[in-house]
Amino acid sequence: MGKDKIRRFAENLTFECLVQPAFEEVFDKDHPMKGKWHEFFGNNNPIVLELGCGRGEYTVALAERNPDKNFIGVDIKGARMWRGAKTVTEKGILNAGFLRTRIEFIASLFAEGEVSEIWITFPDPQMPKQRAKHRLTGPLFLARYAKILRPDGWINLKTDSQFLHEYTKEVIAQNELPVEVANNDIYGSGYADEVLSVKTAYETKFLAQGMPITYLRFGLGGKSEFGYEEKEE
Repeated sequence: MGKDKIRRFAENLTFECLVQPAFEEVFDKDHPMKGKWHEFFGNNNPIVLELGCGRGEYTVALAERNPDKNFIGVDIKGARMWRGAKTVTEKGILNAGFLRTRIEFIASLFAEGEVSEIWITFPDPQMPKQRAKHRLTGPLFLARYAKILRPDGWINLKTDSQFLHEYTKEVIAQNELPVEVANNDIYGSGYADEVLSVKTAYETKFLAQGMPITYLRFGLGGKSEFGYEEKEE
């Protein structure tokens, strides 16, 4: 492990905004923080998650633009999350935090209805068929989100991957889920507003390559189970 990573991991331990549960605290059991995130922030404002937050650019930007909501960036890579946690600490942002864990354990950390909204920004599309179960908008993950998301909550997917955009639309259609927005080029269409125009490092790179950025906003329709049958080529 490089010296820079070691330094960041050590500094992560000093950030009050960063929660790092041990594997044994979340595997097949509820973590003590479950149902207590409003206490973590010291208010009852809505809680919004960014899953796969990376360096936390979106989590920080959303928190700065929405002081009436609480934002939690979730990722497993501590060296990347260090950047977001450090920014939140240095700026004194009180409505943003970070959670270092695997997204698979999300239901062990949040209670039913504790989350009002979810953002998924530029996730790995997991294109090979054998990786389908790892897609963050696939049936397995939607079932996990259903355990923690309010019935009227929304999921936002922002991605450069046309594959993941279309795949997610098919999952939505097959499960008859409510859709508020489906846009396959938010900048080219002029749809991008102040929030959608926030750019992560990945997005800046994709835009420089001329790749369109897509956006989906959908709900889970009160369902707890989801299916998907791949269309025949």
